[in-house]
Amino acid sequence: MVRHTARITLGFVLVIIGLIGGLIPVFQGWVFGIPGLIILADYFPPIKRLLDWAKSRYGGKNYK
Repeated sequence: MVRHTARITLGFVLVIIGLIGGLIPVFQGWVFGIPGLIILADYFPPIKRLLDWAKSRYGGKNYK
């Protein structure tokens, strides 16, 4: 249970850092945002659907 809470927290922190990075021109937010979304996709079905849509649209073949 603690491990799941830690992973969800890490995912949210990475997404928030990614959003902040999107607002700052010299900081690459996607480097943090995408891994955060991948972590959260294990726990939240809407995020999983979003990643599946992005994978099908942009042709990512190495995504599980």
